[in-house]
Amino acid sequence: MSDAHLAAPSVFEEKAAMKPEMFLPDDYRPAEGEPFMNERQLEYFRRKLVIWRQELLDQSAETIDNLQESARSVPDLADRASEETDRALELRTRDRQRKLVAKIDAALRRIENGEYGYCEVTGEPISLKRLDARPIATMTLEAQEKHERREKVHRED
Repeated sequence: MSDAHLAAPSVFEEKAAMKPEMFLPDDYRPAEGEPFMNERQLEYFRRKLVIWRQELLDQSAETIDNLQESARSVPDLADRASEETDRALELRTRDRQRKLVAKIDAALRRIENGEYGYCEVTGEPISLKRLDARPIATMTLEAQEKHERREKVHRED
């Protein structure tokens, strides 16, 4: 994925710009007593994801600036090694951010498709508490734990 692609507004941001803005109080938090994934909850999570995505893109731009600044030649071998280590760490962080942006985009697609908030394994609702903590979650906590146990067993083989 190119940097230009990351900086461009997503399809979801463009669609959101075309929709009339839904009123959502600043202190709104999804509650268990509401119908699951009603319009307000979907809008709450959509906004949360869009803001998170923008923060990651801003951090990514900062990383690029830092890498370009540090690209200068450093004569001291110890300083150069330290700078290379820092650069490698920034690149790993940037790669994680890129993958996270892709997961955020997938979550925004699930909102658009009406699939957001439901476990991709069981089809059951994912708890609002879990979604609030990890809005890109695709599985209920139980399904995620089962998946991780299965992965661990296969890794040990």
